[in-house]
Amino acid sequence: MLTIRFARVGKRNKAQFKIMLQENTIAPGGRHIEILGSYDPHSKEAVLKNERITHWISQGAQMSDTAYNLFVRKGVIEGKKRNVKVPAKKVEAVVEAPKTEVAAEAPKAE
Repeated sequence: MLTIRFARVGKRNKAQFKIMLQENTIAPGGRHIEILGSYDPHSKEAVLKNERITHWISQGAQMSDTAYNLFVRKGVIEGKKRNVKVPAKKVEAVVEAPKTEVAAEAPKAE
């Protein structure tokens, strides 16, 4: 299945992203089919190939949540933004066994 997603490039502390069309089993920095644009998160500037993006979406390519939200914000596609926050880790509640108190009666002193 083809996926449109970000691949991080740029220097340390100065990230930039390429928007790539890849097979979903390939690592994001690996072999790609086509580069569909770039995005600079510091200046919020995106350079997109709108025609190619809509072409691949019509061919059935899926999008990552972040790429989808960028395309909605820039007006490439219509829709509502997706929630991309990472869910919190589930903390398993430690269930303690009910304590059974053995009532050992002390012998009564007379």
